This record gives sequence, C-alpha cells and structure tokens, in this order.
Amino acid sequence: MQITDLLQLPQIRLHSTAADLPAAVHTLCGLLAQDDAVQDAALLEQDVLARLAQGCVCMGNGLAVPHAKTTAVRRAALAAITLDKPICCSTPDGEPVDLLFLIAAPEGENDLHIAVLAALAGLLVDKDFCRTLAAAQTPEQFRACIAEKETAAQPEPKRPTGRHIRLLAVTACPNGLAHTYMAAEALQKSADKYGIAIKIETNGAGGTENELTPADIAEADGIIVAVNRAVPTARFVGKKVVNASADEAIREPEKLLEKVLSGKAEVYRGGEAMRNRNHAELVNEAYRHLMYGISRFIPFVVAGGISMALAMLVVHLNGPATLAVMLNTVGQAAMAMIYPVLAAFIAASIGDTAAFMPGLMGGYLAQMGTTVHSESSWISSGFGGALIAGFAAGILLRFLTTRCPKLPKDLDHIRTSLLVPLGSLLGIGALMVFLVNPVLGQVNYWLDTTLNSMRGGSRLLLGCVLGGLMATDYGGPINKAAYVTGTLALVGGQQDVMAAVMAGGMVPPLGVALACLLFPEKFTREERRTVPQNLVMGASFVTEGALPFALKDPFRVVPACMAGSALAGYLTVLVNCACPAPHGGIFLLAVMGNPAGFVVANAAGALLTALILGLTKRDIAQG
Repeated sequence: MQITDLLQLPQIRLHSTAADLPAAVHTLCGLLAQDDAVQDAALLEQDVLARLAQGCVCMGNGLAVPHAKTTAVRRAALAAITLDKPICCSTPDGEPVDLLFLIAAPEGENDLHIAVLAALAGLLVDKDFCRTLAAAQTPEQFRACIAEKETAAQPEPKRPTGRHIRLLAVTACPNGLAHTYMAAEALQKSADKYGIAIKIETNGAGGTENELTPADIAEADGIIVAVNRAVPTARFVGKKVVNASADEAIREPEKLLEKVLSGKAEVYRGGEAMRNRNHAELVNEAYRHLMYGISRFIPFVVAGGISMALAMLVVHLNGPATLAVMLNTVGQAAMAMIYPVLAAFIAASIGDTAAFMPGLMGGYLAQMGTTVHSESSWISSGFGGALIAGFAAGILLRFLTTRCPKLPKDLDHIRTSLLVPLGSLLGIGALMVFLVNPVLGQVNYWLDTTLNSMRGGSRLLLGCVLGGLMATDYGGPINKAAYVTGTLALVGGQQDVMAAVMAGGMVPPLGVALACLLFPEKFTREERRTVPQNLVMGASFVTEGALPFALKDPFRVVPACMAGSALAGYLTVLVNCACPAPHGGIFLLAVMGNPAGFVVANAAGALLTALILGLTKRDIAQG
C-alpha cells in the first residue's frame, strides 16, 4: 500500500501550532473533515482521542501517529501536520513531537490501519527522512518527499562473506501497532546493511504475521526477541537469543545484530523474564506480567458473574429450575478458576509454558487456603496469594532451568519431564502451604471480617471512595484497581461494593451527556452530538465515553466526574443496592437488589457532575 494513495494535498498542513497532543489531533481531524471519506468528524475525533489515551502513538524521531478504527469514515484516510513549536510526548528517545500523521480506518477493515501503520513505519524509521519532512515548505514538497521515498529502489545489500548467516527476530508491542512494525523495519534494514538473511515475525493487533516455523528456528544462528509484551519463547530453548524491547530495536538495531554476530548472546534455557536489570525496568516488566495475568482472569470473572446473575433472573421469572442450577453451577465454577488462572498466566509470562503448571497449582492452593483460625475454618489467601504464586512459579522455573547442575545428555529428558516439574510443584506447594496461605489467610480473614462488620459511615465511605476512583483515569491503572477491588469483593459476596464500583463507572459518560443537554452553551456542536452515544455507553458501564471531554478539559471535567461518581457510590451503599455481576450496567437491573435505588444513585451522580460542569465551564462564546 502506497502512503501517497491515501495522503492528499488538502490533508497536509505545514508549520502549524498546537498546545498539546489532543489539540494536534483536533487539527488533524479538521483536515480530514474536508475529505468525503469522513462522514462524522466529531465521532472521528472522539474515537482518536479514546485511542490516544491508551498510549503508544509517539514513536520517536519527533514523530507521532494517532490512529483509530471508526465508523466515522467510509474508507481509509490520512492527514499530516508539522509543528513549528514541538509538543511534549512520551517518546522512546525523549524527543518532542513536531511531525504527526493521523490514520483513520473504517471499522469493518480489521487489518487496514495496521497495514497503513506498517507502511508508515517502514518510511519513518529513518530519522533523517523525518527531519526532511518536518522541514518541508509546501504540501507539494512534503508529499513529493514521501513519493520519492516510496518509489526509490532498494539499495543492493552487501553480500555476506564466509559462512552464510541466518537470523530470526520477533517484534511486538502492547497494542500490536506502530512499534511492532517500526522495530521489524529497523532490524530488516540493519540486516540488509550487514548482508545477513533475517526473517522477522511480527505480533501485531491483526495477529501473528510471518510466523517462525520449527524449521526456521532449527536452522537459525541466533534470534532477536524485541518485544514490549509477553510472546511465546519456549520454542527458542537451546538457541542463542538476544532479549530487548521494541524501542531498543528501533533505536539501536545494529547493536542487537552485533551482539548476535559476536557470539555474546546467551543460549536460551527457558524463561526470558525477570532478568537482572535496573529498578525501573524491573518494575515495568513486573507490571507487564501482572497485566498479562489479569487480562486472562477478568473474562472468568465477567462471564462467571453474569452467568450467576442469569441464574437469579431465571429463578425470579419462575423459569426452569434445571436451567437455573446449570447457570449457577457454571458461574460458580468460573469464579473458582480466577485465582488459578491468574497465577498460571503470570507464571507462564515469566517462565514460559513449563511454568504454567506450578503457577496453576499455586493459584489453586491460594484458592483453597489453609486453616488460619481456632475454628479450623479455611480462608483463601486470595488475590495476593495468587500474585505471589504466579511470580514465584515463574522465577522458580527460570532458576531450575538455568541455574541447576546439568545432567548427562542421555539423562536430560529426566530433568525436563520429571525433575523440573516435580521440583517446581513441591517448591510452590511448600511456599503456599507453609508461608503465604497462613500469613495472607490471616490478613484476608481480618479484611473479610472488617468488611462484613463495616456499617454506617465507614461502609458509606468505602462506597464513596471506590466510586470516585472509578472516574479518575478512565480505564487506566486507578480505574482498573478500583474495578478489581469490586470484583474481588463480589467473589466474597459483598455485592453492595460491586454496585458502588459499577455506579461510579457509569456516571462520567452519563454526567457529561446530561451537562451537554442542560448547558448547551458550554459545549461545542461536536461535543453536543455525542450525547446519544454517551448515554448508551454510560448505561452500559463503559466509563471511557467521557474520556474525550476529560482530555480536552481535565481540570474541570475530571473533578466533576469524580464528585458525581463518589456520590453515586455513596448512595448505592446507603440504599442497600446489590449487584450480582461485575459488568452489564442497567442490563442487570432485573437481578439487582434495590434496582430503583441504583437508578436514583446514578441519576443523582450524573446530575451533580452536570451541575459542576455547568458552573465551572465558561460559555463557548467567552472562550
């Protein structure tokens, strides 16, 4: 795909100005609004800003590529701007941004925006070329530079001397978008420079492309794993592997190739993670493994909770008893799996497939718990126990496969098939039974007792705080922490806490929609057009509907939403609302405890948010 097929002259603006990234997106969307491919410019901007909140659009070399799949466009379209005054952005190289491309792809074209990103990445990985574009004086010159770059013949690669060298690489980033392809392009160009054959597997948002086969791996002289998230690496055991981030591959691809060619790469024995690195890198990596596990256990919570809620609905409607029993049994089984699944996938992210078993068993032991009270009741070590089990299993497996004495080659199969599984299982079992479960079991027993005993003001305060936290960062870490707290409370039968969390997440989009209706003079026409979709998103418990408003005016919108969400959380506890599932919004009203109270709590929270916005925002005519 040619970039110049999508980028037309009216969609190029040079020497522009923007206060920040959202403002630059506004300018880019304004340029695309002139293209007949765009049918709803306001929706396009909202979708791009929502994607912007997930990060990974600032690529380095002064470049940012905001993008979105959206129903606002009929076909793919591109816009580009250069800025006289660069804007700050979290880039891999720390350079501010002065060159931006916006990609708008239609919702139905699942891989189109990825293909455009890959094509852009291939062009813009060259820092000198980025500077040439930023210095262009006219849109015609800007587009001509891209056309020349696209049509330029590839330089003849240097021929290798001596034995033929074959390398492999894997690239991936959290969202599977630009960094994935920019890293692949940088490695490919460096390999061409050295005259080395290289095959690169990209783990993009559209799936794995150019997948490495067992034959490729068997013939490889070395493998570069340049990723910012977990990818399968057990297949590389026994090969020389260089581990790096996708950002490192973009900045210093030749350094990675030289490490492989110099013979300094270590033979991979299994488990790429938790290596000895500086504190910041270690924290980031631990967070990545944690989110990998959480992303796998959340579906069990959601599906299991809704299944149990459906069982209650069937009973409420006097439906078939066998159906209600089946739904409840399946839901409870799913909920019982959340701690084993969490621990197993954290362990596998750290120590590969072999760590899955001890991680799973550690999570199961966390679920089972141990005797921690004089009445010999069994109390689960719960979420904390599962986290410890997952990380411990991954690190233990890594130790057993890389640090333990080797057996003679003829007996090596005993090591992998018996000694390592048995040693890892017994090690995690001893850790959980003798240390983790007794200690965290006591803590969980105290927390459970405290939560059950909370009445009056203290329980109301809990609902207020959790509701407010749901409106802080719209799907970010604080919002996720509050949500996980609600789901864990739900597992423990504290349905009022889950109701407070759900109300807190529903209020922000409902509140901004109500503000647009009550105070139209405070909002632009494009903002007012989002009212229907925000009402639907709020009712469905999709907090991100308020995100574009928060990004555009954070100092007014965020406090207003937090106040409304805190009030809603407070009121749900006050009127004894009970939510039996972790997702669904108003679609769970039929099975909620005090559904009328839940509706009133949401209405009050949304009204408070709208009133605060009406009082604090200035009229559009006044700026």
